[in-house]
Amino acid sequence: MDYSSWINALIGGLMIGAAGALFLLGNGRIMGASGIIGGLIDGSGRSNLVERFMFVGGLIGAPALLGLYKTLPSTNATTNLTLVVVAGLLVGIGTRLGSGCTSGHGVCGMSRLSLRSILSTLVYIGAGVVTIVIARQIGVLS
Repeated sequence: MDYSSWINALIGGLMIGAAGALFLLGNGRIMGASGIIGGLIDGSGRSNLVERFMFVGGLIGAPALLGLYKTLPSTNATTNLTLVVVAGLLVGIGTRLGSGCTSGHGVCGMSRLSLRSILSTLVYIGAGVVTIVIARQIGVLS
């Protein structure tokens, strides 16, 4: 058994949890990536624009810097660019409909025992499972 994969996932999860806690303690706000990015796009985040750009820069820059020193893991999800774009758009729509994303509801909201976040997380994880099952059945994913 290769323990490095679950150890890396555990370390990554701890880092995300710690970042969420620091963001909440430092700013008094939830570290929801969709809300932070959404505020940049729709203009509602003008009051803390620099903070939002720094957050997005970290989301992009950290893996880019890591990629300079280490081979990044392959996702092996799909090579179909159209499918990736459609999936990304659907995720964006879902985060707006659900008033949050995995970081806002799944990490920060559930750790605060927010009933709305717990229900949202159950719905989007369930929808993801159903989507994968259907996609595999119709041959979109192998």
